[in-house]
Amino acid sequence: MSLKDKNIWILLIFILSGLVIGGLLGEIAARFDALSWLSYGQSFGLPSPIELDLNVINITFGFMIKINIASIIGILISVFAYKKIS
Repeated sequence: MSLKDKNIWILLIFILSGLVIGGLLGEIAARFDALSWLSYGQSFGLPSPIELDLNVINITFGFMIKINIASIIGILISVFAYKKIS
């Protein structure tokens, strides 16, 4: 594994952590009137899981993404922090 491959994985970890932390802060900000704009967002994905029954094994697929303004800000901050660190 080259150094460039490791950098891509570190960037991915930074982006995912910014997404999660931003989403959490957006949900907390929804409780305050002045910061409620941070929780504005959209959900997309499969509204109900898809089930595949093969008689021997039962597989369920489900995927839902909920993104808000705070998540986008968290991603931007994480990319900026990654560029400062590396």
